[in-house]
Amino acid sequence: MQQRIKFLVMDLEGVLVPEVWIAFAEKTGIKELRLTTRDIADYDQLMRHRLRVLKENSLKLADIQEVIAGMEPLPGANEYLQWLRQKCQFAILSDTFYEFAAPLMRKLHHPTLLCNSLVCDDQDNIIDYKMRQLDGKRHAVLALKQLNYEVMAMGDSFNDIAMLREAELGILFRPSELVIKQYPEFQVCTEYQQVMEIIEKEISGNN
Repeated sequence: MQQRIKFLVMDLEGVLVPEVWIAFAEKTGIKELRLTTRDIADYDQLMRHRLRVLKENSLKLADIQEVIAGMEPLPGANEYLQWLRQKCQFAILSDTFYEFAAPLMRKLHHPTLLCNSLVCDDQDNIIDYKMRQLDGKRHAVLALKQLNYEVMAMGDSFNDIAMLREAELGILFRPSELVIKQYPEFQVCTEYQQVMEIIEKEISGNN
């Protein structure tokens, strides 16, 4: 039987780049914006909270983009991706937004990214968001499996769990203690070298 080709899907924030909302919270001093999917499992609840805080503080898309422009990939992320490009195909599946991600994608040398979109009014206020697809990360894994790929998945937060469960191999990368406690079935890595060793083992077939 022909061996299935390995395909890796990864989250973006907390895995390859810092958390955008935490960086923005630190810049503005607004503690309420520090919450992420590591803290709140319901993504719509989290985003409604963020939109409300932005409105209350008269913060616009350009204010967030200014902070993002100064952000850099996590230490070692580009070296990890450079190694990965020689090993297998991969894509980034994120709940971030295209309006946020462009500067970060340039700094990661333009990997494939599937994410969501923001809705802004004429004054550049973020008034809503649009998911590319509900439960999009899991559906992406399902689609890849239907194309006869063997999927590996890597994430850090509650919104990655469905993706990790659907994949043949799930890795939690630097998750919170709360995520580890609730989902002990996944391997936990804190360094890219550990991830590389797992992927190398999977690709070589030495399971």
